Amino acid sequence: MTFSKRYKGFTLVEMAIVLAIIGVILGAISIGKDLQRDAERQKIYQKFVSAWKSAYDQYYNRMGVVLGDSQVAPTYMVNGAEATIGNGNGTGAAGNLDGAAAGIAENFNNTGLKICHGQGYLEGEAGAGDAELAEQDLHVLFDRAGIRMPPGRAEGQEDRYLYVDSNGNPAEIQVCFQWNPDGTNSGAGNVMVLRGLTPELARSLDSMIDGKPDAIEGRFRQQDDSLNTSGTNTSQQAGVEWRANNTFNADEVDNTAADDTGDNQDENRVVLVTAHWQMDQ
Repeated sequence: MTFSKRYKGFTLVEMAIVLAIIGVILGAISIGKDLQRDAERQKIYQKFVSAWKSAYDQYYNRMGVVLGDSQVAPTYMVNGAEATIGNGNGTGAAGNLDGAAAGIAENFNNTGLKICHGQGYLEGEAGAGDAELAEQDLHVLFDRAGIRMPPGRAEGQEDRYLYVDSNGNPAEIQVCFQWNPDGTNSGAGNVMVLRGLTPELARSLDSMIDGKPDAIEGRFRQQDDSLNTSGTNTSQQAGVEWRANNTFNADEVDNTAADDTGDNQDENRVVLVTAHWQMDQ
């Protein structure tokens, strides 16, 4: 048997070798893209997300209070300086409680506002449950404390990070901080708010921080009002998956579920979610 028959100058054996090499190259390109995205997720965690947590901790160590709190009458709540006394006796965290009520979160008004640098995503654009914007500015607070912020998207945009989703479309992460009242399944207390995460990126960061992805357990959780109101998704019930996945497009931000299939085409922008990382102080 001979394979010397030629087709346009190539033998069948030579053509088979060429096709095999092309297949290997295409496979390597595909694998290379996945490896590049894995490396980018590690970079996002190490150079941006984790760096912002360190900056938050540095602010607490240097200023003696959490971000945006009053130094003369601390509340231990992010943006506590804008809180007002619930019984009306005083204006702001430094107001006098007069012994009429305990100085606990339930007795303050105007709490839970998130400290950002600009609005960023519109309310609900990167997941349900967005808090209102505080008057205090994230960059101004760090500049006053003399703390250098982590490098972000650009000078003056240190709270932002630009990356691409699995379809190659640009997406932006925005860092904010806020205080959550008790009973919040995305984590009570002071949290870092990460807006603009694709579902796969959110799960990946959750695995890096908590060891496994879970929407309502651990220190890294999903911001979603429905996770607080559903009777089945209560705290201490492990195994609640992050809502949404990369099959949903940006127009399907509502009513997404981990095990559903969305209408995302390979040219659409992937749906975005918001996460809360519970801080140590």
